[in-house]
Amino acid sequence: MSGILATGYRKTSIARIMLKPGTGSIRVNGKAFEVYFPSQLLQLRSTEPFETVKRPKQFDVTARILGGGISSQTDALRHAIAKALSEFDPNFKQSLRDKGFLTRDARVKERVKAGLRGARKARQYRKR
Repeated sequence: MSGILATGYRKTSIARIMLKPGTGSIRVNGKAFEVYFPSQLLQLRSTEPFETVKRPKQFDVTARILGGGISSQTDALRHAIAKALSEFDPNFKQSLRDKGFLTRDARVKERVKAGLRGARKARQYRKR
């Protein structure tokens, strides 16, 4: 078995991963996981699916993440890992679904409309 490919999304971030049974090493864009995501919170958030299925340190992940900010990339990686785990073992799917890891968070920044100061704010009305 060569591995499972999965893609995760969040805002403008896209994470493509390869999940293989292994020792728990994670590489992101050619760097070590701890180097790419230096914050402990970001590391915990992106590896939550492994804790949910009670399989920490049993899979190797190689990820390529494009676009967005660091927090958005973390959520995209978490989405991709959850999708790959549910494909690896269909019994994991319900617990991952209950935690909301398989649902794509579709919120994106709203575009600026013509004549407005941003997406929605209009100019102040002056009667006199």
